[in-house]
Amino acid sequence: MMKQENQQNIVIIGAGPAGSYTARRLAMLGIKTDVYEEHKEIGMPSHCAGHISIHSLKKLGYYPLPNGIIENTFNAANFYSPSGVKFSIHLKKPITCALNRTKFDQYITDQAKQAGATFHVDSTVKSLQIENNYVKGVNLQDNTAVPSKITIDAEGISSRLLRQAKLGGLDKNGLVYAVETEIDQVHDVEPHAVEVYMGSSAPGFYAWLIPRPDGTAKLGLATNKGNPQNYLKNLMTKHPIAKKQVKSAKIITTNYHAIPLSGPINKAYTNGFLAVGDVASQVKPTTGGGVIFGLTCGDIAADVAKTALTLDDVSAKTLSTYQKRCDTALNFDVTFMLRLRHFLNSLSDERWNSVLHFCNRFGVGKALSEVEEIDYQGRMIMHVATKPAMITALGYFGLLYLFANP
Repeated sequence: MMKQENQQNIVIIGAGPAGSYTARRLAMLGIKTDVYEEHKEIGMPSHCAGHISIHSLKKLGYYPLPNGIIENTFNAANFYSPSGVKFSIHLKKPITCALNRTKFDQYITDQAKQAGATFHVDSTVKSLQIENNYVKGVNLQDNTAVPSKITIDAEGISSRLLRQAKLGGLDKNGLVYAVETEIDQVHDVEPHAVEVYMGSSAPGFYAWLIPRPDGTAKLGLATNKGNPQNYLKNLMTKHPIAKKQVKSAKIITTNYHAIPLSGPINKAYTNGFLAVGDVASQVKPTTGGGVIFGLTCGDIAADVAKTALTLDDVSAKTLSTYQKRCDTALNFDVTFMLRLRHFLNSLSDERWNSVLHFCNRFGVGKALSEVEEIDYQGRMIMHVATKPAMITALGYFGLLYLFANP
């Protein structure tokens, strides 16, 4: 028998950054909000490197952050081909930071609680309640039925509830599979530079090394083919640069997760239901970062939900405003990033050598030295496109793209 709880205004599934931030925004709007998280501890296990734009965090009110959350800041990035050709970008000031994702997630949750949201940990949502084509709440694993006026799915990489809501699911062809590790030591790396390994080191994506001041680091990669663990082993033992940087390093922890790179799903709403964050593929197709896009769309979801509740109309017609506003916020940059991802995936290892040599020769790094915005990459390129080095580079990359995609 199902145990019945009183109806809530909003139920959110998942207490990751997108879910907790949406809960915070709703609570600040005076809406009773309950969040159901399947794990016993918020932020665990951590599935993300937490490499985030400082500019975007500031815009969302999350920079600076309390002590212990920011592990390092970065004003440089080094890119390597599989044979070791190097291209570097050195910026005039730090533009990204590495977060302790567990502490960051818990911080957003604490803010949401302070605003009035209620969190239920170790509470797995089994299914949606659907009546007359409306999502009316959720059913928990312990046979508790929780009715709600609006249900928000923020559970991460999953399509199970999307399919129940008849919204299809994530594009399987657009998924890459990541392995994320913590290692105990690195050698010969710049303390405030991110190391990025391209090409066959991690087909369909890239590999990364993110150092900390204490000498430890986050090391990981994602790929669209094969076993990511095998590629990680090859990176650590065979890549001409990486093997020196991680020599004698021991892996402390390992986590696996998928990343959607196909751009936001076409429809993230239906009667009584919204999808926010990774579950809606609100993720950058180039870097796989989803925190900023998820928080941005969470803000929109809270605003649209408030309007729907005020009107006492939670129909798809009313909630469709969510899709329109998210599309306006993201589509220009996502379209650019999808094309860029397609281009990057088309490059052979030999082409990677040529591309990085070209970037060094024509001063592309210097042309990018004043960049501050890296999340909205279409707008970023528009900002620097008039510089001579970038005009040359864009022409060169355009030709490569055309030859690779006749």
